[in-house]
Amino acid sequence: MKPKILIIEDEKKIARFIQLELEHEGYITKATYDGRSGIDIFNSFNPDLIILDLMLPNLNGIEVCRRIRQTSSLPIIMLTAKDGTMDKVMGLDMGADDYMTKPFEIEELLARIRRRLKVLENSQKSSSNSLDCITHGKLQIFKDAYQVKYDSENIELTKKEFQLLLHLVENKEHVLTREQILNKVWGYDFIGDTNIVDVYIRYIRSKIDNHYNIKLIHTVWGIGYVVKKEVEETK
Repeated sequence: MKPKILIIEDEKKIARFIQLELEHEGYITKATYDGRSGIDIFNSFNPDLIILDLMLPNLNGIEVCRRIRQTSSLPIIMLTAKDGTMDKVMGLDMGADDYMTKPFEIEELLARIRRRLKVLENSQKSSSNSLDCITHGKLQIFKDAYQVKYDSENIELTKKEFQLLLHLVENKEHVLTREQILNKVWGYDFIGDTNIVDVYIRYIRSKIDNHYNIKLIHTVWGIGYVVKKEVEETK
């Protein structure tokens, strides 16, 4: 059976256009035009992926995303007219996996849907074989549980912060450019918006480096970031 996709978009012409294109590709779809009904249909339809507008009546897209993330990690692609960096950060910080701005090309949206569903499929196939815990000094990253601890103390990270930290630690001693991080963690390029990586690095540093007085993530000026073999204490 083809994956099920829920479209939550208040512009009915856009919602119908996306729905017709997806059904032409063989996907099973449902569309709704406000946030509250989107939550209701999500609970009954059990979709594999959601296309979510940011500006919705009754309940905005950020709140819809936040509520869905309380119970599900399914892929969410935000589709909105807001294209500012902080709008993207807010959407991703609430748990969205991808972010497209209007106007958009349907071929690109379809490509991103295929990519997100492929990532989900590969994750499900490999979850039983994945290493449950990665350690780096006193840092512990529990991959399947999306949990991070430092010196046995829980650290609350968003999904995107977790994925970024995991990628850096899995590639310790390798300097990663912002573009490489975007491609791996976000799955596509934010053209002209590589500073979104810097924003998330600051988030992680405030929760780990600054809180525990350590130097975990190092900046390589003009290139990107690296986690070194040894964790430096800054006390």
